[in-house]
Amino acid sequence: MTKLTPQEEQLMIAIWKVGEGHVKAYMEHIDNPPPYTTVASTIKNLEKKGYIQGRLFGNTYVYKPVITEDEYKKKFMGSVVKDYFSNSYKELVNFFVDQKKLSAQELKEIVKMIESGKKKL
Repeated sequence: MTKLTPQEEQLMIAIWKVGEGHVKAYMEHIDNPPPYTTVASTIKNLEKKGYIQGRLFGNTYVYKPVITEDEYKKKFMGSVVKDYFSNSYKELVNFFVDQKKLSAQELKEIVKMIESGKKKL
């Protein structure tokens, strides 16, 4: 699985929201979408990379995601932690604390999630 470009990621987020759909349906879920032909070209790239699957329905192609958003996050967040934070989630959290992107209250909530074994509070 190859890493997506920012434009491809933006489109994949729309595809995950919509599910099976066509180019125009996905464009409705993108802020300031690029031209139709650009989106259609990006969809073809996503299909070649194996992220989505297309089929002809009448005279329109419809697409659906092949991998879930969680699968993508798991794969690429793991590589971010490995490549930029010495494979340490503690270093990742420390980075966000240093950057003032994570408050003490948010850290407490994270600890509660870890202790309870739940995804979200």
